[in-house]
Amino acid sequence: MMGRMKEKINKKSIVFILFIYLIVGCETYDVVIRDGMIYDGYGFKPYVGDVAIQGDKIVLIGEKISTKGKTEIDATGLAVSPGFINMLSWATTSLIQDGRSLSDIKQGVTLEVYGEGGSMGPLNDSMKKANQENAKGYTIDWTTLGEYLESLERRGVSTNIASFLGATTLRIHEIGFEDRAPTENELNNMRSLVRQAMEEGALGIGSSLIYAPAFYSTTEELIELCKVASEYGGMYISHMRSESNQLLEALDELITIAEKANIPAEIYHLKAGGVKNHYKMDLVIEKIAAARERGLDITADMYTYIAGATGLNAHMPPWVQEGGYDNWVERLKDPKIRAKVKKEMTSDAADWENLGFLAGPDGVLFAGFRNPDLRKYIGMTLEEVAAKTGKHYADVAIDFVIQDGSRVDVVYFLMSEENVKKQIKLPYMSFGSDAGSIAPEGDFLKYNPHPRAYGNFSRLLGKYVREEKVISLEEAIYKLTSLSAKKLKIKNRGLLKEGYYADIVMFDPNTISDHATFDNPHQLATGMHHVFVNGIQVLKNGEHTGAMPGRVVRGPGYKN
Repeated sequence: MMGRMKEKINKKSIVFILFIYLIVGCETYDVVIRDGMIYDGYGFKPYVGDVAIQGDKIVLIGEKISTKGKTEIDATGLAVSPGFINMLSWATTSLIQDGRSLSDIKQGVTLEVYGEGGSMGPLNDSMKKANQENAKGYTIDWTTLGEYLESLERRGVSTNIASFLGATTLRIHEIGFEDRAPTENELNNMRSLVRQAMEEGALGIGSSLIYAPAFYSTTEELIELCKVASEYGGMYISHMRSESNQLLEALDELITIAEKANIPAEIYHLKAGGVKNHYKMDLVIEKIAAARERGLDITADMYTYIAGATGLNAHMPPWVQEGGYDNWVERLKDPKIRAKVKKEMTSDAADWENLGFLAGPDGVLFAGFRNPDLRKYIGMTLEEVAAKTGKHYADVAIDFVIQDGSRVDVVYFLMSEENVKKQIKLPYMSFGSDAGSIAPEGDFLKYNPHPRAYGNFSRLLGKYVREEKVISLEEAIYKLTSLSAKKLKIKNRGLLKEGYYADIVMFDPNTISDHATFDNPHQLATGMHHVFVNGIQVLKNGEHTGAMPGRVVRGPGYKN
């Protein structure tokens, strides 16, 4: 009897101690954000309220939280929302150079999503060697995609990071740069690599089909890879085979892949490139609507500009690029081949994406060179360089590829403002910068990036929401947050919700603005006051705190 009484007393004591612990533990929260206009990410009308953070989680949201915070933030007059998701980031190496992710943090981005065709793994020995030769002051200490993400987290980053597995990377891993189909053994190896990456946390398969060697992939090859990703709940996301002359046919291919692989599919940076193709956007929207009505999960993302950025490889036929850069250059040095390439560069292509022809030499802007002697041409158009040097514009492009040791970074002016606004309104549209996350200092100043690196998200909120009222602020935030998280099947992010990770941004909707231009791109956005990543403040009163709390965010197939 005495034993039982003792046991009862002990149990009561334990309960009492736990109760006292909870009371004491809740006397303060780590952070309380007060009196902000709450945009929870669902797309509902906002309301004035408070948000409490404990550790890395949101623990309470209400109109008035009585408990104090160790840190209190007065958010009066500010929009308080979940952190933004960059659906197409190229911050794969820029975050190794500078983990602050300054250009994106200043816009409220708390998750960078990689994998447009190329991914940072898996690497074979020759790929690792080639990548190390191009690396700027860092060691490639990874082989698989999962190892890369973990390496980046260890180095320290301010944003969270996630990645698709690049179909181009798979091709190079098994086939190299050859224009041929994989053997059955090579295809099986590619399938195995997909399984490994999905279990490491990859989000799905990403492709970029206008570029060699991805251009050599068949629809059937992509279906086979996507079937494996589908088993793990992944998605397919694609820079389609054409965004111009064969845009509708390219969309048909994406829809076919989605249907036959039983996988959600997203179009990277949806556009209709070239004036003669602008009308096709309406047809694209109709095709997507029809596919969605049939039950297919077809979505898209975009950047908020009428110009894209890539390399001069998108101005030359894929056949000349077979085998990689060295083989490409050797062919360009052959007078007969050069003449053939020049003829194709100056013609409207039916079987490949000639962005240079569609933009015209006055619509191709030089953005970056590896060769210091060529950097004087940054900010000039292809037409202007041709006039200055007395060469035909096609010869300028060919010579620059040879002299620079690279594809040469350029901007192509291709899209219409009307279509940009039309796309923003689409209910399934999210947003990606298609750029690195950089800073207006150091080595980043050696080239002129597309202004989307500094302004893509702030431009949406300032120009298209506040000034032109294309969509409401609550709809824009929904597209930047929970819609993107839902597409990616990311758990516990993308909403202001109790139990979710505390990725939170606070900005002034009346002043948030982009400032970067094509002439002067290295200008940070303004209007973002505070940013928290996993409960840690990364931006305070508009200034970076130096904190690096970013983590790897893994897809639905992840296995510990």
